[in-house]
Amino acid sequence: MNDRVKVGIAGLGRSGWGIHTRIFERLSDKYEVVAVSDPIEERRQEAVERFGCEAYSEFDELIRDEAAELIVVATPSHLHAPCTIRALEAGKNVVCEKPMATNLTEADAMIETAKKTGKILTVFQNSLFAPDYLKVKEIIQSGKLGRIVLVKIYSHSFGRRWDWQTLKRFGGGELRNNAVHLIIQGLQLLGDKEPEVFCDLQRTLTLGDAEDHVKIILKATDSPLIDIEVTRACAYPQDAWLVMGTQGGLIGNHHSLRWKYFNPKDLPPRQVDTKPTPDRSYNVEEIPWKEEHWSSEADYQSSGIAFYEELYETIRHGKPLPVNPESVRRVMWVVEKCMTLCEV
Repeated sequence: MNDRVKVGIAGLGRSGWGIHTRIFERLSDKYEVVAVSDPIEERRQEAVERFGCEAYSEFDELIRDEAAELIVVATPSHLHAPCTIRALEAGKNVVCEKPMATNLTEADAMIETAKKTGKILTVFQNSLFAPDYLKVKEIIQSGKLGRIVLVKIYSHSFGRRWDWQTLKRFGGGELRNNAVHLIIQGLQLLGDKEPEVFCDLQRTLTLGDAEDHVKIILKATDSPLIDIEVTRACAYPQDAWLVMGTQGGLIGNHHSLRWKYFNPKDLPPRQVDTKPTPDRSYNVEEIPWKEEHWSSEADYQSSGIAFYEELYETIRHGKPLPVNPESVRRVMWVVEKCMTLCEV
């Protein structure tokens, strides 16, 4: 217990309070919340009662607290970069909520500050630890599906939003706030190449001025085509995953996947034949499919718990970062490309 990481949380809203504090409670053998900051007094008092921690109304007071060694920046999106930089300069390690920043320039400044200060900077891109993503990645890498032609990663819903995350001035919009989870998954499946980017951003049902419909295509040579869709204008949601390969395919959602494939050696040899088919039909053959299934009962916090378990090993034992900031810079590069290509 004496080796627990001492945490300060900046922002006690949906993310700081609803996600991070709950994870730290479940990992109480590794983390201890020692301080928080939030401009709302009732939220500060709630944290004091729950954790017995220090509570500050100002972020700068939080990062001056010597007890806090790790700062979780869970402020509104437009404050992620300035708060992260100030925390790093104050000698703190930092977990920055997604989106990493509002633009690529800010992301570069954050990475440069981490290098100058020698402190840890990571971004809470916990979708890289989602059980369904890890299983999809495992199946693709196994080679069972052959050469991967196309990967669709979709997040569909239907409904209006009218909170701060629908406003551009706060760094809002589905591209930065939710699509970044799918973008980083897609980039990992794409590989190290710099892709061509196609994007369509639309404002459909949101009451704010930011986009709530995102379509992104990532294309690179000798890589699968990555098709990403995040929308609040889909009355008939499709599956979260669809993978097409030359030896099979996969379909499913966050809790259940199924895939089928065949061994090319089990098919008889064929060659192009220009003669008419005997019954005027198309070529047909029986494929000896093998089918497998996967399911998970993991709750929505499981990916965040896995992230923080790895981060503990980084902080206390020098293991690699769970998410290095350079990988998230690629996400911000895609975001900036999309913003440049589209005017909402």
